[in-house]
Amino acid sequence: MAGGFLPFLTMVILQLGYAGMNIVSKLAMDSGMNPFVHVAYRQLFATLSIAPFAYFLERETRPRLTFSIIFHIFMCSVFGATVNQITYFVGLKNSTPTIACALSNLSPAVTFILAVPLGLEGAGLRAKAGQAKVLGTVVCVGGAILLSFYHGPVVGVGQSRIHWKFADNLRNKTVSNHVNFVLGPFMLIVSSVSWAVWLIIQARVGKMYAAPYSSSALTCFMASIQCAIIGFCFDHHLSAWSLYPAIRAVSSIYAGIVCTALAFCLMSWCIERKGPLYVSVFSPLLLVIVAILSWAILQEKLYIGMVIGSTLIVMGLYCVLWGKNEEMKPTKTPDQEVDSGKQFTMEDLELQLFKKSNTSAGTNGEN
Repeated sequence: MAGGFLPFLTMVILQLGYAGMNIVSKLAMDSGMNPFVHVAYRQLFATLSIAPFAYFLERETRPRLTFSIIFHIFMCSVFGATVNQITYFVGLKNSTPTIACALSNLSPAVTFILAVPLGLEGAGLRAKAGQAKVLGTVVCVGGAILLSFYHGPVVGVGQSRIHWKFADNLRNKTVSNHVNFVLGPFMLIVSSVSWAVWLIIQARVGKMYAAPYSSSALTCFMASIQCAIIGFCFDHHLSAWSLYPAIRAVSSIYAGIVCTALAFCLMSWCIERKGPLYVSVFSPLLLVIVAILSWAILQEKLYIGMVIGSTLIVMGLYCVLWGKNEEMKPTKTPDQEVDSGKQFTMEDLELQLFKKSNTSAGTNGEN
């Protein structure tokens, strides 16, 4: 009983943690924090929190770094952290946490679209598994288009009676609330594409450099430098890098430590006991939690288009996951399952490291 309940509880807590990051990050950027600055600080705090794990847990087993490995990790930092998170948080600033979480579920479908022409994945249209992946991808894309370009009437769920004084004051100061239902969803879709490119590169890094904590620390470190340079190019004023008001400091530290380092450790524990597919099926729970918190705390309005589009994306996600699960079943022997589990553990840990929000991460994150 405990063996099944603890992983379940851990995954629920993780989704709550990612949901909190989306809400707090949205408030920080509504307070005037530049998304580029937010991402740079997040990577910095993530580096500081992961580095001790990399040093103490992998100092005896860490492979030697070569130019090829450093180059691949650099490319991972570009696509998996810098581009992915900048576009995600710019999209979050110009939309809502609910839309951001819904579109983050596009990642498996986008990865499938990119992997097929590169020969990394077969469509397998003659098998039910292949048909499910294609159908799920089409449904996901259709849901994203609907969510992005159609809103419809407001869903009548009433008004929340919860009032967070800081959020109320901030909302009164920022009447426009930085909502752009074209730019926001577009940047979030770009984030999913960037994440899919990172997955393809990371699959190779996992084979070349079997030290997940060390590679993650290097990725975050490189990304923090990249984001700092980009941030200074867009805003030369040092005042933009201030962590006042406090919500900016809380958001940056929370995203870096809780949603990167802590999430990494908890995710690894769950994957070792239940496998990567078990972890993946909890992603839509984040959407539900964020939708409730956004309505309750941020007074966010839910539109018919958002509800239908999000539902289609979640349905498509489960369809793709089901197809992947069915594909894996016939070809596995007990010995292969052990080896495959180790490989997927590595890739899924990285997959959730930076999620959006898994990583978040996220994005990721999520993860």
